[in-house]
Order: sequence, then structure tokens, then C-alpha cells
Amino acid sequence: MGGDLIVVSCAWLLAYQLRFRMDLVPVEKGVPPIENYLSVLVIVWVIYGLVFRHLGLYRAMRGVRRVHELWLLIRANAFAILLFIAAIYLFKEKTDPFSRLVFLYFWGFSTLFTIVERSVLRFCLREIRRKGFNLRYLLIVGAERVAEDVIQRVRDHRELGIQLLGCLSKRGDEVRGPCGLPVVGRYEDLKRCLARMDIDQLVVALPLEDNHMLPFVMEQIGDSLVDVKIVPDLYQFVSLCGSIEEFEGLPVISVQTTPLEGVGLIVKRTIDLGVAIPLSVLFAPLMILIALLVKLTSRGPIFFKQERVSYDGTPFSILKFRTMYSNAEEKGPGWTRPNDNRVTPLGKFLRSTSLDELPQIFNVIRGDMSIVGPRPERPVYIEEFRRRIPRYMLRHKVPAGMTGWAQVNGWRGDTSIDKRIEYDLYYIENWSLFLDFKILFMTVYKGFTNRNAY
Repeated sequence: MGGDLIVVSCAWLLAYQLRFRMDLVPVEKGVPPIENYLSVLVIVWVIYGLVFRHLGLYRAMRGVRRVHELWLLIRANAFAILLFIAAIYLFKEKTDPFSRLVFLYFWGFSTLFTIVERSVLRFCLREIRRKGFNLRYLLIVGAERVAEDVIQRVRDHRELGIQLLGCLSKRGDEVRGPCGLPVVGRYEDLKRCLARMDIDQLVVALPLEDNHMLPFVMEQIGDSLVDVKIVPDLYQFVSLCGSIEEFEGLPVISVQTTPLEGVGLIVKRTIDLGVAIPLSVLFAPLMILIALLVKLTSRGPIFFKQERVSYDGTPFSILKFRTMYSNAEEKGPGWTRPNDNRVTPLGKFLRSTSLDELPQIFNVIRGDMSIVGPRPERPVYIEEFRRRIPRYMLRHKVPAGMTGWAQVNGWRGDTSIDKRIEYDLYYIENWSLFLDFKILFMTVYKGFTNRNAY
């Protein structure tokens, strides 16, 4: 707490200096004495200390992801500055107002300083733990696959400062458990181990078939002062964006959910329209020229419409410039091949440069697709792929896209469908607006040519 209050105090004083001593914004009503601002530091300490404690920033952060701590700090500073402003205007005399710019500067500085301070502290603690100091001693209840996952993660992150003591198994007669960790007894020996061993943390990682033993294990823990964590054996059921949620105080484990919903879906749709509408205007002359060339070089319609599947399995008609002769699929659908005689000379050029896909901008405007997402597939192939490839249908949890993570990494056209699904699922599980912009940048940077398009 001391470090937080010191940097917050520095932020408050620096905000005063920036506002009244550096002339970034003209001071028209005179410079107030610094004593006025020093007098409210006690209020700053009380509010920030209480808010930081309330949001859990003084709990042990040994196993907490850095991004989670950063998000807590941003929230805490925003909440604290609002309370601070309210307190100042409620309890200070109106004849001695405080500058609103000082509050704005203070908010920015306090957020930045606490993030930097916490990051430096975290780095120092991790280096100390890497050298074998400030350790916590861990015992695992379980000796199957779940326990193995826990052991592997602990060993991969030495900076957490967790020392593995051993594990308890169902039989207890094994010398070594998962990853070579010693087996120190059976589940029934837990109470004895807690009494005789120096244990700080206990992880209950029972396999699914031993879940009926959980009440017995918890009974043995009793009123022991060790930190207890339970890792359920649910990996085999987690398929997409698994997480732990809370419903009216009840912990709920989500094993499959839609990553894009609510505000995220609205923002993504807004960006799609903000990109697609200007692109439709920008590329209008080029699309008119291509349409004329398609019409003049072969018989048939200018556009090729084909049923594809997008968000939540909804079918739609995708638009492309026609690149094949009009009777190309009279014998049924099929993948194009090198030197495919069904493709027109102009069509080969359009495919290799991805210009045939420009009309999909109108699919995006209409809401059938997104700018970024997994490429949509034909229903005739979807039935085949979903039987052959596990989790294939999960790619329809987000809108289909004109470009995607698989495409910018080279998995487009006549390439491995398994690799494409792997990259599509990575995109879905790690979706963010930053990732969408990254894919757009990579699409432009790498160009639109496709050596796998025939």
C-alpha cells in the first residue's frame, strides 16, 4: 500500500506543477498556493487506499495474469478519482475551488504511475523468486492428467515462486507421479500431510472418475490455514472460449460460448460499415471496369452467386465476379485445379489477385459478412468437414469474413483444411479489435495475390 500512496501523492503534486508552473494552459485567475493542494493529500490517501483494497489490489497477485492486474488498476484509478472529486466539492469551501485540469492530469498520472510501480514491483518479485527466495510450497491432491497439467504450468513459470512438494494419488503406492513428482501418499493421508509438512498452498486436481472423493478431501482439509484451489477435470469438454463466470454469487464454468456478443458485436459491425462503405466508393470505378471485362470476354452473368454459411450457421448468397464459364458446374461442384479449363483467362487473373472477391464488400454492407473473420464455406462441403474435423462448426460462432487469420498466414485456396480450421479457431478464441486491425494490416502488407488460387 505504501508504494501506491507514494506514487499517487507524486501524481497529485505533479498535476499541480503541470497546471500552474509549466504554462501549458494559460492561468487566468492566479496561481493558488500549493498548501491548498497539500491539505487534501489525506483525502487522497484514504480514498485510494480504500478503493484499491476494495477491488482486491492488496491480495496476493502471485498467480494473477499481468493484464488482469492492469485492468484492475485502470478501474481503481477511475473509481477513485470520481470519489475524490465528489469529496472535494462536498467538503471544501466553494470560495477555494480546485482546477478541473489538475483533476484530469492527476487521473492520467496516477493511472500511469501505479501501473509502472506495480510492473516494477512484479518484475522484482519474479526475479527474487527465480533465485529461490520468497517461495510458496504446494501439495497436489491427484496424480492424473489434471495434476500433470498443473505441474507442467508451475514448472513453466518459475517466476511464480511455487515449490512442488509432491502429490497424493488414489492408491498411494507409486514412487513417482506425473512429470516425475514424488507421490507422498493417498487421498486419505491428506490430513496427516497438512499436519507434518510445511504447506502453503493445496491444489485439488482430482480426475473426473474420482470426483466423488471431493467431499472427503474437503473434510480432511477442515480448518487448515492453507490456501486451497480446485482445478476441475473439464478440459475434455472445453471447446471454445471456456471461462469461469459468476451468476448471483454462484460460480459457473462456461465450456463453450460465443466470443462476439453484446457491445463487441456492435463495435465490430460499426467498424465493418466504416470500412466497407468508403471501400465501395473507392473501388467503384475498378469494379465497373471488371464488370465490363467479364461481360465482354465470356458469355454469362457478370456476378456469380453461391450459397455460403456465416454467423450462427445462417446461409447467405455470396457475391463474386464470375471467373468460370457459365456451364462450369453442370457436372456438380468441385474444387478448382491447376490449369482448370473451367476458368476463363480473365478469371484466372481475377482469382490470383483476389479481385473477384471485391463484390463481397456489398455482402459486408448488407450484414451477411464481416471484413475480418473465417472464410465462409459452401453447405455441400460443410457436412463433409464437420464429420471429418472435430470442432469444425465452431468457426460459425463469429461472422464470416473477406479476409481472416488463416488467409494472412498462407492457408487459403487449395491448402490444408485442418490448418485453416486451426487458425480460424485461434482467431475466434483470441478475438479482439486489435487482432482484427492486425489482420487488415497484414492483408494490405502481404498483398492480395494468391499463389494457391487457380
